[in-house]
Amino acid sequence: MGRNVIELVGLTKKYGSFTAVDNLNLTVEEGEIFGLLGPNGAGKSTAILMMLGLTEPTSGSVRVCSIDSTANPVEVKKRVGYLPEDVGFYDDYTGFENLMYTARLNRIPEIEAREKVMLLLSRVGLSDEAAKKAGKYSRGMRQRLGLADVLVKKPEVIILDEPTLGIDPQGVTEFLNLIVKLSKEEGHTVLLSSHHLHQVQKVCDRVGLFVGGKLIAEGDINSLSRKIFAGEPFIIEAGIAFSSQDASDQSRSAEEDNRITERLRSIKGVTNIARDNTLFRISCSGDVTQDIARAIMDSGAGLTFLYRKEYGLDDIYLRYFEGDGENK
Repeated sequence: MGRNVIELVGLTKKYGSFTAVDNLNLTVEEGEIFGLLGPNGAGKSTAILMMLGLTEPTSGSVRVCSIDSTANPVEVKKRVGYLPEDVGFYDDYTGFENLMYTARLNRIPEIEAREKVMLLLSRVGLSDEAAKKAGKYSRGMRQRLGLADVLVKKPEVIILDEPTLGIDPQGVTEFLNLIVKLSKEEGHTVLLSSHHLHQVQKVCDRVGLFVGGKLIAEGDINSLSRKIFAGEPFIIEAGIAFSSQDASDQSRSAEEDNRITERLRSIKGVTNIARDNTLFRISCSGDVTQDIARAIMDSGAGLTFLYRKEYGLDDIYLRYFEGDGENK
């Protein structure tokens, strides 16, 4: 277990009678990529602003890198790199010049800054665009330049607020792969705020579901799915290749179908079998994938594929909000 780099305890932010963040308790460990997941307006950005010391909480505490963000916001900013959803650059400066400007603000010596800036531009795939005006950069290029800008001061923590909005699919993949590489190779702790479930699932070690200012669930994908879908059957789909696929030989096909079905029903833990042509959908109380494969092969039929359904963030998210939010 690593040390906690972000610690939020009872964090609350109210604007008059409106509660933007409601009693948020959260820890993020060193070197971890944590996904703060929720719809627009959930309060994610407000929580981030409190982490950065850019707005004060109504109650509760927030510590980043063991520093109180409310009492010492400047010290927190020295250790945290923040990439908002819309990065601001001087459009009439080149990518290189923008990063040099940031380096000078951080009092990095000129020679060291030049070397560092060129290295970072290479790291984010912008070496060939270093002399191009930032105003001519695409959305994806601006986000990569923003990530390089964040890295200029060697932050301990990187906070990304909806960083992939407006980027094409290939650009999103490249950006997310870069985030993972930075975290795993250089030990950066990353907090990624997003409402794109599949993107978060691809890169995050743990996720938190944040809705209406409240953290309603937190953990890795597997632990969340086990908790939410506890008691529900394993679903295993099997593609069957019958020895007779001739429609005119219906009696033989029916006989083979019955033989496979009976063998599957005899497996301990199988609770239901549904068939759609050559696809068998088998519900089980436990993981009996190997037994199912063996039964199909022993029946004399062929097995074209075998797939055990895995519950992802989409399933988890939908389950929390079905029934008008009964799982909140």
